[in-house]
Parts: sequence; C-alpha cells; structure tokens
Amino acid sequence: MTGRRILMALAAPVSAFAFSVLISSAVLIAVGTNPIDAWAEMLSFGMRLETLVETSNRATPLYLAGIAVAIGFRMNLFNIGVEGQYTIAALLAASAGAAVSLPAPLHILFIIIVAMIVGSLFSGVAGYLKVTRGVHEVISTIMLNAIAWAMVGYLMRTWLADPNDTTLNLKTREIAESGRFPNLNGILQTFTRDIKGGRELGGFIIIAVIAGIVFHLYLTRTRSGYDLRITGLNPFAAEASGVDPKATVVRAMLLSGAVAGLIGLPEILGDDFKYDLSFTKGLGFAGIAVALIGRNHPAGIAVGALLFGWLDSAAPILDVRGDAPREIVSILQGVVVLSAVVAYEVASRARQTQEARDTAIATAAPTDTGSDKPEGEAGA
Repeated sequence: MTGRRILMALAAPVSAFAFSVLISSAVLIAVGTNPIDAWAEMLSFGMRLETLVETSNRATPLYLAGIAVAIGFRMNLFNIGVEGQYTIAALLAASAGAAVSLPAPLHILFIIIVAMIVGSLFSGVAGYLKVTRGVHEVISTIMLNAIAWAMVGYLMRTWLADPNDTTLNLKTREIAESGRFPNLNGILQTFTRDIKGGRELGGFIIIAVIAGIVFHLYLTRTRSGYDLRITGLNPFAAEASGVDPKATVVRAMLLSGAVAGLIGLPEILGDDFKYDLSFTKGLGFAGIAVALIGRNHPAGIAVGALLFGWLDSAAPILDVRGDAPREIVSILQGVVVLSAVVAYEVASRARQTQEARDTAIATAAPTDTGSDKPEGEAGA
C-alpha cells in the first residue's frame, strides 16, 4: 500500500514534467529550433554558477509570492491582489526606509516590518469586505490592485518622489547603507569560485526560507493554523466544532498580505535601494502559478519558484543566440503550469477512486457460509 501511494505521489510531477517537455519541444520545432540542441544549450548555460546565482535571485520573490498566495488557497481564498499589495508595500517601505536613520540590523528590520504591515492592511480590507458585506475576495482584490497602482502613481508624482532627482524616471530617495541587505557572495565563494559578471547572491533568500519554515510550522503545529486548514476543507464542520469562520478569513487575508509585503524587498534592499518606475511587476500573478505547481506546500512552492527562476535565467540564451524568441520563456512557463495542474488533477481523481475501492473492500461484510447449511448438517 505504501509503495502504491509513493507511485501515485510521483506520477503527477513526473508526468507533468514529461508532458511539458514534449509540448515545449513541439513549440521549439514550430519556431524552427532543434529541441535537442535547445535543451542542451539551456542546460549548459543554466548550470553555470552565475546563472544559478541569478536563478536563486529570481526565485526568492517568486517563492514569497507563492507562499502569500498559498496561505489564501489553504483557506479556499483566492488572493489575486498580491500584485497590488507588494507594489504599494515596496513603495512605502522604501520611502520609510529612506526617511529614517537607524543602526544596520534595526534599519533593515524596520523596513521589513513596514512592508509587512502595509501589505497586511491592504489585504485585510478584502477580508473585512468578505465577512461583513459578502464581497467575494476575487472582486475586491482585483479592485484593490487598481487602487494600489493608482496610489503608487499619485504618491510617486507628489509626496514620495526624490526632490533632488532631475531625471524623468521618478524614484524615491535612496536607502542609507545601514538599511541595505548584505549579499551572500562571501559564503558562496568559500565553497565554489569567484562569481563573475558582477553577480551577487541576494541575502534576502534567508528571509524567504524563514518565511517558508514559519508557514509550514504555523499550518502543522499551531491551533490557529489547524483552524485555517479545517475551515478551508469544510467551513460548516469547522464552525460546528467552535471555529469562527469570519475571524479565520480575516486572519488568513492578513497573513497572506503580510507575506506579500516582503515580495518586493529583495529588489529594494539588495539591488536598487529605492523604488522607481522600473520596479519589477507581475510577481504576484506569477506567484499564483508557483503555488499551483507546488500544491500550496512550502517545499513544492520552492521547486516551482526555482523552476520558474531557472527558466527566466537560462532560456533567454536561446534568444541571444537567435535560436528562439524571448517569448519562449513565457510559453515554457505556461506549459509547465498547465501540465502540473492537469497531472495533479488526474492523479488526485485516480487516488480518490482507489481509496473508495479499498474502503469498499475493507467494509464489505464477510459471507457466513455456516448459516447456509441445513440444521442437521450444522450440528454434525
């Protein structure tokens, strides 16, 4: 039985990987590229130390986005507003960080706390509207995304713009040295070699790992996390057992927004040290795909984030060398998500069918052969 469950668990990711490679190869053939040569070229370029560093840097915000989305998913809440939450949180955190002067550890901690509070409050609005007015979180978070982007545009043109900047690229003031997150190049180069091309392994990956561990422990080791999971599975049973579903909805949205507030900080604290018009967009929506691939589990989300980060880092070599257009990266990512969703659904249905069959066999009443004998034979 255990071996069968292991096979069922491995069937989904293995089949998803095989299917995605097959479809992606067909796409590469359609654009006039030999898929074998393309995969070999991507693997060769993708295994370089510098590419792996870039993969880690790209995967860090994607992982945080996946965790933020997964918190809502575990409650059957679709927090599609992660995009707006991390954008407004990054702007206000960068502005607050540039406005204060604190010792290095406290300065970084202050910026992180500001970002988490802003993201949490912005997401909490959707939770409040859901439990008090019955507004579906998909509708409210979409509208809040628009509000967040409008607020960012307004604040960047007025109060939060750097008054000393004379360029057309609006930006906040730069964060002081004490508020910048150190990189991990020194630690990595101890075990490998010097990282070329000016690449730096962002230190914020440590915060992302901590966030994943805390998320897992919260769900599996706390009463509040149990309430969140059981409410997502069966809200009526949870309410019957004494769980307040409305409070759990608000709590889930607050926690989701708090993690969402961290998504933009790897760029703010470890790269640009300010918020400007070139700030990375789309991470919130990508987090939905990462969470789906990872099945809302921290380890699975890490695999999805690293996969997306690697495709972002390795696949563009095909465009540089003229083998395939840059858009092939988006196609590959979309195929991976589609393959994973379909494979997991097929595996889930097969597992449910097998479990129902096993239950029926186990609960079937045994035939009493002795009762069918005549009385004389029974006494013989």
